[in-house]
Amino acid sequence: MTVDNEYFNILRNLYDKSLILESINDFHPVLYFHFLDSLAHLDFTLCQLSFNFQSPRNLMNMQYMRWRLDEEKTGDRPLFPAFVTWLKKSDPERFKRLPLLWQEIYDSDSPAGYRSFRIVLDPNSYQPIPARFFLVSIGEFFDREFLKTLYLDGSLGKLFEEYRALRAD
Repeated sequence: MTVDNEYFNILRNLYDKSLILESINDFHPVLYFHFLDSLAHLDFTLCQLSFNFQSPRNLMNMQYMRWRLDEEKTGDRPLFPAFVTWLKKSDPERFKRLPLLWQEIYDSDSPAGYRSFRIVLDPNSYQPIPARFFLVSIGEFFDREFLKTLYLDGSLGKLFEEYRALRAD
């Protein structure tokens, strides 16, 4: 790994971000889980592209990701992928304002997904994900307007609760 590695520089960009101005205790718990989970997948994929596979950083990432598989199944968290699909159908404009990573990963019409914890946009391609994708994704997740939507009383928090109530009926 060298500092000239474009993925390493993007990883540094991710690490330079902060939630210090946010009250994360007031975030919707399901949205917060998937927000952090997406950041972890971004981090994991960027580390895979930046460091040796057996580096301590990558080994620590793999330990977290194993734990997260069980956590993803608790509470209302399993509703999130279907919520994104519902949002795409019921409010396409709102869906388009979701972070690109969520649109790609959780859209049932997209081939993208997490493969061995890595972000894979096209399972049939052997090309690395363009660096620009990571920059855009990081920017979207830390956009102030997007962060406001993650609160319990934020627009996305309210939409998730609306979706959850519909599922309960």
